[in-house]
Amino acid sequence: MAVKEAVVKRFAEICTQRGIKYNELATISGVTPSTVYSMMDESRKDVSIITIKKLCDGLEITLGNFFSTTDFDTLEQEIE
Repeated sequence: MAVKEAVVKRFAEICTQRGIKYNELATISGVTPSTVYSMMDESRKDVSIITIKKLCDGLEITLGNFFSTTDFDTLEQEIE
């Protein structure tokens, strides 16, 4: 799994657990819905750490909590 896939998976899991739609996530995080949908689009390769931080702030979780999963601990090498 690549970093982008892990980020998308993690936000999807959190939203499902909390019953939050992506539009709601955008609203509580102070970003546009298009930003969230763009980030969640698996065909897009890059994701901004600033956007991740804003979404975590909206969800009231720390970056440490967000990244504290086995998916992030077992990521593939990004260097090719």
